[in-house]
Parts: sequence; structure tokens; C-alpha cells
Amino acid sequence: MKARVTVMLKNGVLDVQGEAVRHALGTLGFAGVTGVRQGKVIELDLAETDAAVAEANVAQMCEKLLANMVIESYRVEIL
Repeated sequence: MKARVTVMLKNGVLDVQGEAVRHALGTLGFAGVTGVRQGKVIELDLAETDAAVAEANVAQMCEKLLANMVIESYRVEIL
């Protein structure tokens, strides 16, 4: 079973990398981009066969290691 975790900065947290990308896109002529939020995607191969158990386990992984719960939020998809 596979899981995909998407980690993003929470709303209200300044996304410095996103702003750098937005600025660079403007410099390249893409003036219509008014905002960019940058995050990370983590794909996990799991031995678990029960989707509900896998999702709960991945959520624990996110809260303990994969996401900084103070400034980031996460979304888990079981594939």
C-alpha cells in the first residue's frame, strides 16, 4: 500500500520560498502570478493492508516527524 503526504505551511505563516518563486516567475514574464505557496510531498510504501490503520499510522508519522505541527499542516492520501 502507498501513502502520499502533502505538507504545507499553515495560512498566515510567511512562505519565503513561495515568494521567491513568485518573484522569479514575474521576472521571467509570468506577471499574472499573484501568490505561490510551496510545500513538500512525501510518498511512503507501507506493509499495512488495512487502509484505515495505514492512514492512522501515517498521521502519527506526520505529527511526530514529517510535519512541523507549529507552522505546517498536512494531508494524507492512501493510494
